[in-house]
Amino acid sequence: MKIVDIKLGRIAVPLKKPFKTALRTVYDVKDVIVNIITDTGNVGYGEAPPTGVITGDTAGSIIGAIEDHIKNNLIGMDIENFEEMMQRLNKSVIKNNSAKAAIDMALYDLYGQLYKSPVYKLLGGYRKEITTDLTISVNDPEEMAKDSIEAVKLGYKTLKIKVGKDAAMDIKRMSAIRHVIGYDVALRIDANQGWTPKEAVVTLRKMEDSGINIEFVEQPVVAYDLDGLKFVTDNVSMPVLADESMCSPMDAMKIIQMRAADLINIKLMKTGGIHNALKICAIAETYGMECMIGCMLEAKISVTAAVHLAAAKSIITKIDLDGPVLCKEDPIDGGAIFEDYKITLTDDHGFGFKGINGVVWKN
Repeated sequence: MKIVDIKLGRIAVPLKKPFKTALRTVYDVKDVIVNIITDTGNVGYGEAPPTGVITGDTAGSIIGAIEDHIKNNLIGMDIENFEEMMQRLNKSVIKNNSAKAAIDMALYDLYGQLYKSPVYKLLGGYRKEITTDLTISVNDPEEMAKDSIEAVKLGYKTLKIKVGKDAAMDIKRMSAIRHVIGYDVALRIDANQGWTPKEAVVTLRKMEDSGINIEFVEQPVVAYDLDGLKFVTDNVSMPVLADESMCSPMDAMKIIQMRAADLINIKLMKTGGIHNALKICAIAETYGMECMIGCMLEAKISVTAAVHLAAAKSIITKIDLDGPVLCKEDPIDGGAIFEDYKITLTDDHGFGFKGINGVVWKN
């Protein structure tokens, strides 16, 4: 099974409602789609969202990295020679992790097809079904409380609440949500780098004292400030999860050795795909640090790849893969089955994709 071509396209999927964080507001998913075509007729599927405000990757840079640097290094390669393909992919261009992730997942898709197995079974096969949280966008407290009630009615047992735009208002937001949903639903908060270290400590201590009961806080301070992240971790009771600070196996080593966070978040668009994410899982297992797996605003192709990784590894204990359920429609045929909070994998080979509607292919 040899690679004969790599096709690129664009897809646009509207969201059910605007997605608002401390960093941005988004109204639809606009992703780059990858098809890796082989001489046997097998096709591997990949996807990358241009999330410039977080990863630095734009649609143009993703397409350019693949066309100008990655594609020629992989054409003619045999899928069976997987390790060399991964070496070529990761050495073809520095950074550009979203482009690498799209190619990486398409190669894993083909690898599963080659050996006639779902990818999650090749990676460890720990489970076939996982449960995700649902993200509540940052808005006025009343609207966030209303959105939280709607989520609980759909069966969600864990909500991830976006905060970080106004520390005083964030406390009101969390109080309003906890008041209306009670204590049977777990609440996580994600500040998306929105606080200073001292502001984070003051705000989180007030939340702790008020009895809101928060499972953990995600990325309270700017990504590069590991000392600030450690300051928060050392001075609050709730666990702290590193997200934007956590992009590579080296980041995982540094965060764990510094004790800068209690948990780490794996996102394929930051790691450059499954190959590097597996290294992070191994490091986390070695040190005994649990992982969450998350996603950007992505459609079902790339999130399915993340689901396979999550299903394969027991060290991944927290799931934040709600991207597809935030979309108004699903243009992808096949892949993981998303039923609100429940995500189930099939026994289809690879990732199980059969096609995509509405892709505008690049000539």
